[in-house]
Amino acid sequence: MTTRDRILSLFRSHPDQYVSGQEISEQLNISRAAVWKQVRALRELGFKIEARHSLGYRLLETPNLLLAADVEDGLGCRIIGKEIISLQEVDSTNVRIRTLAEQGAEEGTVVVADRQSAGRGRLGRRWESPAGVNLYCSTLLKPQIPVQQAPQLTFLSAVAVADTLHQVCQITATLKWPNDVLVNGAKIAGLLNEMNAETEQIHFVILGIGINLNMQPEQFPSDLNYAATSAALECGHPVDRTLFLRTLLQRLDFYYLEFQKEGFGPIRRRWEALCNIMNQRVTVDQSLGSLLQGTVVGLDTDGALRVQTESGAVERVIAGDVRPVG
Repeated sequence: MTTRDRILSLFRSHPDQYVSGQEISEQLNISRAAVWKQVRALRELGFKIEARHSLGYRLLETPNLLLAADVEDGLGCRIIGKEIISLQEVDSTNVRIRTLAEQGAEEGTVVVADRQSAGRGRLGRRWESPAGVNLYCSTLLKPQIPVQQAPQLTFLSAVAVADTLHQVCQITATLKWPNDVLVNGAKIAGLLNEMNAETEQIHFVILGIGINLNMQPEQFPSDLNYAATSAALECGHPVDRTLFLRTLLQRLDFYYLEFQKEGFGPIRRRWEALCNIMNQRVTVDQSLGSLLQGTVVGLDTDGALRVQTESGAVERVIAGDVRPVG
């Protein structure tokens, strides 16, 4: 925890009470001047902190921020969230955590930002990341699996997001191959997982997750080429972002531990049960304009979509635009 987080934790352990500067100084082993500097920084972030001579400081109001100390409170994960780094703004949480990974960050490190200035989606598409409303986070994993199995973790992420939407918001989500989460046919979340590896060895995998939690209709870009929604629009009330993130990390931790023990099978079965086109006829627009028609019969072990044609042959779709027929 940072000094700022430790001061906040101290304030919250004394609700509606004053905490003297001397007590903060002694418990955190910092100078009184450093205490004042941290209090001033907290005020600049939007915290309302009262200072009274001879009494000390009292926390009056907390802004709508995702803070590491709040997320860690009651988290209880074994791997995910070993370190949580919360930022007000970042270019991209994936970019930031990649830098940390290259510097030796441990598995389970999470970067979460209140706003992204250069959020990215699949195929380099822009991901709108306004401040104060949504969830943008990236998690660092170092799985001991063959390189060709790394895409399996994308489906693990998708299942964890769908679980969290149901648990926190009572929203039923469906999963769109390869990496979108939908509610009532509209996109509510996207995944951007990236890997650093050699031919035979994975160095690390980044699970990038963006979820529309509290966006309102006027905040969505007018040039979106797909229907989009948010958790708040679907459930009719604002969503507690801290609770949502804590729950998401717990679900990721559960499924990652299961994945390490039992492999891809349980995740694949869950993903297929949530897939919006499972056992449906589809048209796949592949590269160079070639079209494939058939029935979706599931996922392959590398994340390819398995489509059975009228001849009975099962084709593997690695990339392409998949649309239901009819």
